[in-house]
Amino acid sequence: MAKITKVSPLAPAHFPDLPVIEGVAFATAAAGVKYQGRTDVMLATLAPGSTIAGVFTRSATRAAPVLDCQEKIGGTSDAGAAILVNSGNANAFTGRNGVASVNAICAGVAKACGIPEARVFTSSTGVIGEPLPHERVTAVLKDLAGRTEAGGIAAAARAIMTTDTFPKGASAEVEVDGKLVRIAGMAKGSGMIAPDMATMLVYIFTDAALSQEALQGMVSRHADRTFNCITVDSDTSTSDSLIVAATGAAGVDASDSDAFSDALHGVMLDLAHQVVRDGEGASKFVQIEVTGAATDADAKVHALAIANSPLIKTAIAGEDPNWGRVVMAVGKSGAAADRDRLSIRFGTVEVAKDGWRSPSYSEEAAAAHMKGTDIEIGVDLGLGEGQATVWTCDLTHGYIEINADYRS
Repeated sequence: MAKITKVSPLAPAHFPDLPVIEGVAFATAAAGVKYQGRTDVMLATLAPGSTIAGVFTRSATRAAPVLDCQEKIGGTSDAGAAILVNSGNANAFTGRNGVASVNAICAGVAKACGIPEARVFTSSTGVIGEPLPHERVTAVLKDLAGRTEAGGIAAAARAIMTTDTFPKGASAEVEVDGKLVRIAGMAKGSGMIAPDMATMLVYIFTDAALSQEALQGMVSRHADRTFNCITVDSDTSTSDSLIVAATGAAGVDASDSDAFSDALHGVMLDLAHQVVRDGEGASKFVQIEVTGAATDADAKVHALAIANSPLIKTAIAGEDPNWGRVVMAVGKSGAAADRDRLSIRFGTVEVAKDGWRSPSYSEEAAAAHMKGTDIEIGVDLGLGEGQATVWTCDLTHGYIEINADYRS
């Protein structure tokens, strides 16, 4: 496996104290799928009647678990449900063997938990192209199902990690119709991060009740403004999956609640930012704001061109305020731009104005901003009202060290 030597310098101080979500329970096991001496399988069981929504990678080489989940999302049932995740092997580009592995795991979970196979959702993360030794997973299912606990989300977050240096969790509490509703979520992701739907692997749970249509709408809408706005290395995974489950245990319907929707968005954004802060080898968290574009879509194209530029990312790693590289990225993006209307800032330091170096430009002030761990780049196209914000990290020698021997 890749050699992870230390926790990201951008990591939170500790895993958050997440609220228990009634109707959800977790268990983990060390099945030896790839890793030795650490947990690598996570089971989450959901109360009967839970609503499930999800969004998944649009990669043309989607993994077998993703295709299976896509077929099942949207189905209705009063039965319980379960989510089973293994790390160490992505079960991607594995052909009919991959499908057989998914079927075997789903059948095993269904039997162990007493639920229909149509209510079993699986994910796999890790090396692509290697057959999944699913018998190692099925061998621990009975044990997992027999010892799930409501407070096990922190252990579950660790079990789904691959090159992550820290487990990721976030939560929110919100009042809906006079009743307290809780949301808790976890994520994994560090490299191969440029989502084209949602992200890496993310699982969010709430005790609110929602219709499947309402929950799916919220998840899809918020994914576009959170996980679809982050990038570490411009590479979209074969396995990206986001699943949100609502148990209804709080006894209140949040289908039409703006407050709940906002809280869910906040949890998703928090988790998305944590993924960037754990970007492989990252030392800087970077926010890129683009305004004045012809359309919002154009703004996002420009923002991602900046965020994915190796020249910009390495300059940030070197703490060099090289705004000429931002000019380059805007020019190559393919979205509408006018050289003579372009303005750029690093933090609050204006470095370029209307297609020319700003009269107030200070190399010292710009360089000072680049020495921080949280970097902000602002670009105004001067063309219209379109705007977008994306988040990324710098590109350091650490990224190469992690990925040069990922399979060894």
